[in-house]
Amino acid sequence: MKIESLRVGAYKIPTDAPESDGTLQWDATTLVLVRLDCQGHTGLGYSYAHAAIAGLIDSKLRPVVEGRDPFEGPALWSEMLNSLRNMGRPGLTSYAVAAVDVALWDLRARLLGLSLVDLLGRARRGIPIYGSGGFTSYSLSRLREQLGGWVDQGISMVKMKVGRQAEEDPERVRVARQAIGDQAELFVDANGGYRRKQALELGKRFREEAGVSWFEEPVP
Repeated sequence: MKIESLRVGAYKIPTDAPESDGTLQWDATTLVLVRLDCQGHTGLGYSYAHAAIAGLIDSKLRPVVEGRDPFEGPALWSEMLNSLRNMGRPGLTSYAVAAVDVALWDLRARLLGLSLVDLLGRARRGIPIYGSGGFTSYSLSRLREQLGGWVDQGISMVKMKVGRQAEEDPERVRVARQAIGDQAELFVDANGGYRRKQALELGKRFREEAGVSWFEEPVP
């Protein structure tokens, strides 16, 4: 049993409107998609990363993977990392290896006729989810609509972005709390947009004024 081909492509997907968080703005998302073919089955993997990793995967990782047994998991992982040794391990190289590794796991599950959760070993029947959005580019009405809509659909935890205009964030967080009611959990994510003292002060306000239970990446 051998992997017959690795194909990779980068796709730019426009958002329905410009979006921003505490430190970045964008109007599209780049998806790098990997396809592995073996005995009539195709495993899919992807990374949310710069399109440059498509070339990295094709030039460096494809020669490692093609012609190999897809069940050589640890060996393939080590050899992929070794092939990128002089490029450093963090950053784009990690995104590249991750996309291929996910495709390998998907391919193994398909070859065995199993769901991936059963191949990995199911530990529970279900897990709670949270809705993530509430971008800093949203108007208050759009913020209410999105977060409140998720709770109406039965999602009991929601996360919103803060950190771009700190002086407006307490009001935005209060509006979010009003939209989701008292029973849902509210998370905030600043994407490193605050200074240390600013984060401490605002974190306290978010907790006291809106019952925020999770404050993600407050500082760089």
